[in-house]
Amino acid sequence: MYSSIEVCAGAGGQAIGLHRAGFRHVALVEIDSHAAETLRLNGARTRWWRTKDVHETSLVGWVPRDSTSNLDLLAGGVPCPPFSIAGKQLGQDDERDLFPTMLDLVALLRPRAVMIENVRGLLSSKFDDYRAEILHRLNELGYEAEWRLLEAHDYGVPQLRPRSILIATWTEIWPHFEWPTPNARTVSVGKALYPLMAANGWKGAREWAARASDVAPTLVGGSKKHGGADLGPTRAKRAWAERLGVNGLGVADAPPLPDFTGMPKLTVEMAAAVQGFPVDWTFAGGKTARYRQVGNAFPPPVAEAVGRRLAAALRAADSEIERSA
Repeated sequence: MYSSIEVCAGAGGQAIGLHRAGFRHVALVEIDSHAAETLRLNGARTRWWRTKDVHETSLVGWVPRDSTSNLDLLAGGVPCPPFSIAGKQLGQDDERDLFPTMLDLVALLRPRAVMIENVRGLLSSKFDDYRAEILHRLNELGYEAEWRLLEAHDYGVPQLRPRSILIATWTEIWPHFEWPTPNARTVSVGKALYPLMAANGWKGAREWAARASDVAPTLVGGSKKHGGADLGPTRAKRAWAERLGVNGLGVADAPPLPDFTGMPKLTVEMAAAVQGFPVDWTFAGGKTARYRQVGNAFPPPVAEAVGRRLAAALRAADSEIERSA
C-alpha cells in the first residue's frame, strides 16, 4: 500500500475511501475532539490505522514526528467556510483559510501527490486569482496540478454534493493521472436507506422507499454556534419533504416503529448512509456532534474513486522507473 497523511480528517470519510483505494494512513490530523475520537474508535476496530496515528490538534503548527520520508500522498479537506456562501466567501481574508498552511506542509513533506477537497464555491470566478496563486505555488515546488468539480451522486452516493478537488503530483507522475469517470447508475435515497428505515419493522418502509426514488439535497453539518441537528436550510428541508418524504426538522434517535404514520426523520446512521459511510462506522459524541461529523464529511466513495486513480498513477510511474533502470 502507498503511504498517506491526512489533515483536517474529520470523521474519516476521506480516510475510508483512500484506504479502499490502497493507501496506508501514517497520520490523521483533526482538531475536533469528537471527530478525533471517531477516528480512534474505528481505527481500533478496523486496524486501518493505530490510535497513536490520530493527532488531535490544529493543523497550524503541526509537524509530523514520525518518519515521513518517501511520503506518497498528503490529503485533506481544509475548512470550507472561507469559500462557502454560508461563510460569506471571504477567501484568504478569512482567518479559517488553511490553504497556506497546507501548502507549507507540502513544501515540508514533499509528498509525491496531493489531494485537497473543498466546497464548490472555491471554483467560482470570485476566487480565480486565489486558485491561480495556489497552482503557482505548487508549480514552484515542482508539482503539476489541476482543479476539478466532482458530483457525489456520480459515484454511487445518494446525494447532490458537488466538491472541488485539487490534485497535484510530481511532474513526472502527472502524465499518468486521469480523473475518475462517473458511474452509469445513480443510487436513490430509498434504495440506500430502506434497510435502515425497516430495521424496527416499520410497515410503511417499502412504500416510502419506492417514493424516495431521487437523490438527496446536500447534507449540511452546520456550525457549533447554531442550533442542533437538522437537514439544512428551509429550501433543503422542503426538498426532503416534497421529493423524498422525509421530515427534515431534526434527527431521530431510532428508525420508525411498526405502526408509524407520517413522514419519518433520518437517524444519524441514515444520514451517514446518505454520505456513503459503511453501515458499521461508529461516530463518537452526542447526537448533534455525531450528525455534524456526518454532515461535514467527504463521501468515502468519491475519495475512493479519486484515490484509485492516484494509486494507478503512482504505480504507472513506478513501473516506468523500473523499466528505465
